[in-house]
Amino acid sequence: MRKRKIPAATIIRLSVYQRYLKKLMACGVKVVSSQDLASQTNVNPAQLRKDLSYFGRFGVRGVGYCVSTLLQSISSILGVMEERNVILVGAGPITRALLRHPGFAQQGYHFEAVFDVDEKNIGTELENGLVVQPMENLRQIVQDRNVELAVIAVPSEQSQEVGDMLVDVGVKGILSFSPNRIKVPRNVSIQYVDFTILLDSLTYNISQGRKEGDKEEEGKETQKLKWGSEHSWPVVQSNSNGYNVSYSS
Repeated sequence: MRKRKIPAATIIRLSVYQRYLKKLMACGVKVVSSQDLASQTNVNPAQLRKDLSYFGRFGVRGVGYCVSTLLQSISSILGVMEERNVILVGAGPITRALLRHPGFAQQGYHFEAVFDVDEKNIGTELENGLVVQPMENLRQIVQDRNVELAVIAVPSEQSQEVGDMLVDVGVKGILSFSPNRIKVPRNVSIQYVDFTILLDSLTYNISQGRKEGDKEEEGKETQKLKWGSEHSWPVVQSNSNGYNVSYSS
């Protein structure tokens, strides 16, 4: 069966929908309209319905969506119905900031270990009690704690070597803070967080807004870069749910 191509921006928006639905559940809300859900997640109702239509039929016309059912469906689509163990490579400021952030645990992501290639960082105890381990322990930790996800926060020149190590021990998903593009097999999914590119996108939007403001023609919508373009989010190379994630929005 031919796989459906899902825009990467849709996957990002699904995560946003899921978080808002969790808030509604906590407040005891049973049903939400597409108008309200779209408004609170900063999309238009047509976009919301289109995003959901990739995965099936949800809601009742004229009534809305059952909050608990839609939340469960989106969580299943995203693969976050169960908790996930994550490791981090690199014991610098980025890793320390991630360890302090409470949102990961709330979403079911648990940081199990921190590794570093720099010997002077080995043995350092971080804020949450994790002790930085040598790369020699990587395979054992990944196997013992059923780790599928890893975060790379090392200098650019070390990113490919670290990526190779993670692939070799069986990690299936990598989030990299290195601007270098890492070569991985097609069965490994990879995402990048590059703040300079995201800032470039913001700068572009601001500059375009100024240009539009200088024009006599009014009502023309300013062109904006969208998350999901290959310039800000690289291709996810595989998806085990039977959907092929593409990067058109």
